Amino acid sequence: MTNISQIGAEIVDAMRAKDSARLAALRNLKTALANELLALKRGAGESLSDDESLAVVKRLVKQRKDSIEQFRRGCREELARAEEAELKVLEAYLPQMMSESEVRVAAERVKEKMGVPDKSKLGQFIGAVMKECRGRADGGVVKVVVESLFQ
Repeated sequence: MTNISQIGAEIVDAMRAKDSARLAALRNLKTALANELLALKRGAGESLSDDESLAVVKRLVKQRKDSIEQFRRGCREELARAEEAELKVLEAYLPQMMSESEVRVAAERVKEKMGVPDKSKLGQFIGAVMKECRGRADGGVVKVVVESLFQ
């Protein structure tokens, strides 16, 4: 994961390229990472771990997706397009997501390890599979795969 100083360098590149969408997204990301440092009460010389940085990026991606949906409902297509441009920039900082088949392999491995015989502990099972995937799998995909294992 990139740190605040690396993002600062990318901001300079976006300014030189006059890429306003990329510039806005990178500035928002830099601010969110700095705010997270403050929230965790860390000093200026410290940095976020990869997992903490990833959580911040995921939060920003989720906010953009929610905004796009709301703007489309409100017939504000120009604002939705601006959010989509920022979303594309932020998604570059996310790790490669697992495919459904990779999630199925992980889910089957967790099912064997936990010994889950039926749907009674479905929530715990989904949580364990999400933990096994370490943030590289979409929750909706995990839910569909886990439910298909019990049919």
